[in-house]
Amino acid sequence: MTVPNVVKTGDGYPIHTLVESDSSSDLQMTLWGAGMTDGGLTGGEKVHSATVERQYSSLTVAEYFAGIGLVRMGLQPYGWQVIFANDISRKKFEMYKAFFPDAEAYYVVADIFDIDPHIVPSTILATCSFPCKDLSLAGKMRGIINGKHSSAFWGFIRILKEQGNSAPPFVLVENVPGWLYSNKGLDFRLTVQALNELGYACDAFALDALCFTPQSRLRIFLVGTRLPVNSTTVEFILTRSKSLLPSQLKKSIITNRDLYWFYNEIPEPPPIKSSGLSDIVELLDDTDSRWWPDDKVQHHLAMMNETHRHRVEELVSSQQFVYRIFYRRWQNGQQHVKVKNNDLSGCLVTGSPRQFLIRIGKGTIRMRDMTPREYARLQGVPDEYPITVNGVQAFTGFGDAVCVPVISWITEHVLNPLVINNVSLYR
Repeated sequence: MTVPNVVKTGDGYPIHTLVESDSSSDLQMTLWGAGMTDGGLTGGEKVHSATVERQYSSLTVAEYFAGIGLVRMGLQPYGWQVIFANDISRKKFEMYKAFFPDAEAYYVVADIFDIDPHIVPSTILATCSFPCKDLSLAGKMRGIINGKHSSAFWGFIRILKEQGNSAPPFVLVENVPGWLYSNKGLDFRLTVQALNELGYACDAFALDALCFTPQSRLRIFLVGTRLPVNSTTVEFILTRSKSLLPSQLKKSIITNRDLYWFYNEIPEPPPIKSSGLSDIVELLDDTDSRWWPDDKVQHHLAMMNETHRHRVEELVSSQQFVYRIFYRRWQNGQQHVKVKNNDLSGCLVTGSPRQFLIRIGKGTIRMRDMTPREYARLQGVPDEYPITVNGVQAFTGFGDAVCVPVISWITEHVLNPLVINNVSLYR
C-alpha cells in the first residue's frame, strides 16, 4: 500500500529547539473517578510515580497529538516518561505546560507533517490520538484520506517509517467509533494495514469512559507491536466480551481478518457507572452570574416536549437538588431541548451538540452552561490541573482529549504487562 500524498493540515508553528532533559517530576494527585482495582487507582487515592519510574526507567513515550497532556497524565503513574510530544495547537500546549512545566524541553508545537523525524528520540512507545473530526458526522465522514484533519494520521506513519529500526516497538492509537464506519470501513483497514507494513502486529479493543467517570465516551484502541508475539490468530480476539469488542468492531476485525493481528490477554473492564454527574458538579452560589436569567430558563422549558418537561417537573419538589444534562437539537426545522433521564453526562464534544446543566429541586429550576472544571472532572482530571485559558479554549482542550483513567487502565492491564514481558527482547 502507498501512503497517500496528503496536503498539510493548517499552518504549522516554528519548531522549538529540543534540549536534553532528565527531569521527571512526580505525578501526585487525585484522579476523579479513577475507580481502579487490583493494585490500581481508587477514587481519592494519592498516586506516587517516583518508585515506579525508577523501577522501569526505560519506559519512554513519544506523545503525538498530545493536546493538553491527558495521555501523559494516564501513563505517568505507571512508570512512563514522555520525552517527546507534538501538537499543532499552541493553546493546548499552554494548558499542557501549565501542569507539566518540563514540557518546554520536549513539546514541539507544529504541524505533524513539518516534524523532522530525526529530531524525535527513540522511545519504547508512541501514542497517537489523531484528529477525529473527519471520522464523525461533524466532518461528514471524509475519513483519513480526503479529510483535512484526520489525514494527519499519515504524518504519524511518515515519522515511524523514517525512523526505520529506531521506531518504537509499541504503538497505541485511539479514535472515535466512526473510525470503523468512515469510507465504508476502509479507513480502519488502511490504519491497520499501514501499521502492518511497518512491522506492527495489531490488537484492537474498545473501552468506554463510563467505566470510570460519569461520561459516556466509547473509544476504539489499537495496540501495535513489532516484537515477536505468541498468537497471531484473529479467533482469540473475537472471543472477547461486548464490553471490549462491541458488534461493529467485531465486524470490522472479521472483515479484515487477512491483516496481521495478535491477541493480548485483557481483563474485563469495570462495570459502567449508573450515576455520578452530581458528584462532579461545581456548586455555585445562587447569586453567581453564570446561572441563566429566568426568561432564558423559561424559553428553554418551552422548547421541551411533554416527556422532557415532565422529567423536570417531577423533580421540582425534591428536597435535594438534582442535576441533569440537557441539549439543544434541531428537529423538523425547529429547535428542541432534550433532558437526560439519569445522573450521567453524554460524550463531551468541541462542537454541537453542547451540553448544558439544569439544577432541579427545592421548588426551583436553574440552568447554566457547564464549566471548564466540570469538563475536566468528567475526563478524570484532578482539580490541581490549572485552567489558564478562556472557556472556549478550555472546552476545546478537554473535549478533544482522552479520559485519563481510561489510559491508566490500559496502561496497567494492557501496555505494562505487554511491554514488561517483552522489553528484554528490545534491549
